[in-house]
Amino acid sequence: MFNYFRKELDWGGRKLVLETGKIARQADGAVLARYGDTIVLCTAVGVKSAKPGQDFFPLTVNYQEKTFAAGKIPGGFFKREGRPSEKEVLVSRLIDRPIRPLFPEGFRNEVQVVATVLSHDLENDPDIVAMIGCSAALTLSGIPFFGPVAAARVGFKDGAYILNPTADQMKDTALDLVVAGTAEGVLMVESEAQELSEEVMLGAVTFGHTAFQPVIQAIIELAEHAAKDPWPLPEKSEEETALAARVDALARAPIAEAYQERVKQARYERVGAAKKAAAEALKAEGLDAEKAKGLFKDLEADIVRNAILDTGLRIDGRDTRTVRPIVAEVGVLPRAHGSALFTRGETQALCVATLGTGQDEQVIDALEGEYRQHFMLHYNFPPYSVGEAGRMGSPGRREIGHGKLAWRAIRPLLPVKEAFPYTMRVVSEITESNGSSSMATVCGSSLALMDAGVPLKRPVAGIAMGLIKEDRGFAVLSDILGDEDHLGDMDFKVAGTEQGVTSLQMDIKITSITPEIMKIALEQAKDGRMHILGEMAKAITGAREDVAATAPRITVINVPKEKIREVIGTGGKVIRQIVEETGCKIDIDDDGTIKIAATEQEKAQAAIDWIRGIVAEPEIGVIYNGKVVKTADFGAFVNFLGSKDGLVHISELQQARVGKTTDVVNVGDAVKVKVIGFDERGKVKLSMRVVDQATGADITDQVGAKPGRGERRERAEEQPAPAAQ
Repeated sequence: MFNYFRKELDWGGRKLVLETGKIARQADGAVLARYGDTIVLCTAVGVKSAKPGQDFFPLTVNYQEKTFAAGKIPGGFFKREGRPSEKEVLVSRLIDRPIRPLFPEGFRNEVQVVATVLSHDLENDPDIVAMIGCSAALTLSGIPFFGPVAAARVGFKDGAYILNPTADQMKDTALDLVVAGTAEGVLMVESEAQELSEEVMLGAVTFGHTAFQPVIQAIIELAEHAAKDPWPLPEKSEEETALAARVDALARAPIAEAYQERVKQARYERVGAAKKAAAEALKAEGLDAEKAKGLFKDLEADIVRNAILDTGLRIDGRDTRTVRPIVAEVGVLPRAHGSALFTRGETQALCVATLGTGQDEQVIDALEGEYRQHFMLHYNFPPYSVGEAGRMGSPGRREIGHGKLAWRAIRPLLPVKEAFPYTMRVVSEITESNGSSSMATVCGSSLALMDAGVPLKRPVAGIAMGLIKEDRGFAVLSDILGDEDHLGDMDFKVAGTEQGVTSLQMDIKITSITPEIMKIALEQAKDGRMHILGEMAKAITGAREDVAATAPRITVINVPKEKIREVIGTGGKVIRQIVEETGCKIDIDDDGTIKIAATEQEKAQAAIDWIRGIVAEPEIGVIYNGKVVKTADFGAFVNFLGSKDGLVHISELQQARVGKTTDVVNVGDAVKVKVIGFDERGKVKLSMRVVDQATGADITDQVGAKPGRGERRERAEEQPAPAAQ
C-alpha cells in the first residue's frame, strides 16, 4: 500500500531520519523529518502552469507549530491554533531564504511549501529539522529546484564550535548561528553573537557548511529511490529572445543616462519615463509591452552591475567602500523616555525607547513553555518612507524579520535584569528608506536606549554589504542602496560594537559565494561599522546617568520569603490597597524580591515604608506611628508597622487617670506609640503615656515607668501588715 523509503544518519550525536511515501502522498513531495524526538512533516506542491502575464515567482513557505507536538492545549477562548506566532513567521522566512534562489530563472509557477511540527522533544529546535525536510520534499517533488540544501545550527563555547546545540547547551553559548547552503557554498546565515570577532564568525559559517554535507548526500540518496519525474525547465522562446533584443536597443541608452541621476526620487522618475517611452515604442511596433516588464528589470541590472565593475563607481557616485553621510540626533521627542533620529543618506529611522515595569513584559506561550521577554524591538515600514501611497495594517513578515534582526544585534549589550529591572521597548519608525533600514534601526535603537538611560555595555551599529559578481570579477559594496540590494547578488548585514560582532545576516541570490568573498565582506563591514560608531558618538557616547523624568523609577527591595503572604494579603487585599493608595506599580517575585515603580519618589517611598512596616518585627523601646482601629473598655487597639496591631491599655493612654477610653482616643486617630513588651501570647503591648504625642519624643524618664498589674500585686505583698489597733 505504501511506497515507503527511509534514510537515516548519525549527525551531531543524534539520529536524523528522513522518511517518504507514507504520509501526505498526494503532495508533489512529502518528507517526515526526525531529529531526536522532534518530528516535522514537510510538503511541497507546485501548480503545473503559470498564470498568464505573471512576471514574478509566487513561492509561499508556511511553518506551523501544533501545540499537541509538546502535549499542550492552545490557550485563549477558541482553543485552537490561530494566526502565526512571531517564531512561526521567522522560521518561515528562514526556510524561504535559502531555497528561493535555487528555482530556475523564468520559472513563474506557484509553489507552496508547508512545514508542520508534529512532535517537539524540547531539546532539538524544529527550525533546522524543518529546513532540511522542506529541502528534501522539494528535491523529491519533481518541481524545478537546483538543490538540495541543508542547514545547521552552530554554537560557540570555550573556544570550540558546537554542532546543533541542545536547548540546555544554548543557555550559555556565546553564539547562535544558523547557516544553510548547497554542497557548493553558503546561501543564508542568521545569527546572534556575544561580540565575537570576524574570524570566529567566519569560522562558524565554514564549520556549519562542512557539517551539513552528509545531510545533503542523504537527501540525494533518498531522491535516487523516491524522486518523481522532473518537470521541464522553462525555456525562452525565439519571440522572447527577439523582444529582449528590441528592449535593449530601445531602452539601454536612456536608462543608463537616467542612472546618472544621484537623487533617488529624481532617478526613479527618469528611469520610469525611459521605460514608458520604450513600452510605447514597442506597442507602436506591434510587440507585447506587458511581456517586456521583466525584461526592463534585467536590463537595469545589467547596466548597474557592469557600470560598477567597469568604473568602480556606484549609482550615487560613491566608491565601493564609502558610507553615506550620517546625522545622529538624540532627545528629539520631549515626552519619550528616550528617542533618536538616525539618518544615513536617504535612509532614516526614528527610534523611540520606552521603559516599563515587570507588568509590561511580553508573555510568550511557546511549545517549549511559557516565558517572559523584558526587551522588545518593533520595526514599522510605512509606505510614505519610499514616497508611495499604500495599505497600512498589521506588521508583515518583512517587518517582523527586520525587527528581530535588530533585536538580536542589541540584546547581547543589554544590562542584566537584576542590575536594571526595567522592561524595555524600542519602536523604529522608518521615515525614509533607500537601503538597509534594518541597520539604521540598529543604530537608532542603540542611541535611543542610551538616551533613555539604559546602561548598554557599548554602543551598537550595523551596516549592510552588497555584492556584484560576474564571470570577469566581483565587487563588494559597503552601505548598499535599495537598487543595489534589488539588482545585486548579496544582502549581507553585520551589526556589532567596537569589540566584535553581535549579529550577522546573509542572503545570497546566486547559487553560492566563496569564503574569500565572505572574508572581504566581513573586513569591509568592520571598517564601515567603526566609521558609523564614530558618527554616532557625536550625538551621545554612553548611557545617561539617570532615566528620564517621565520614566518610572524602580526601587528593588528584598523581604523574607515567608513574609510575602503578609505583603500580598488575603486575596491580594493588602497589595491592592498599597497600589491604590500610593499609585505605584508593584511586582513581587517568589524569592522575596519586590520592585516598586513610580514616577514620583515620594509615592515610591510611601510604598516602600508600608511594605517594610508589614515585614518588620516590632522592637521593644522603639516608637512608631500608628492609627487607632478599635476601642474597648480596657484600652485601644492601634495598627502600626503596616499590618501589626497592639493594645494600649487604658492605664497607658495618658499620664492622668482615664475614666473611659474614648475620652482620650477614637477610631481613626493618628497616634504615636512605644512598644513596652509582649504578653504571654506574644501580643504587642503599647504605650502612649511615655511618648510626647506632639513631637514623638520618648518621655519615659520624665514620667517614670508605670508598674504593670502583676508588679503592683508583688509590691503589695512585700509591704508589712498594718499593726493591730
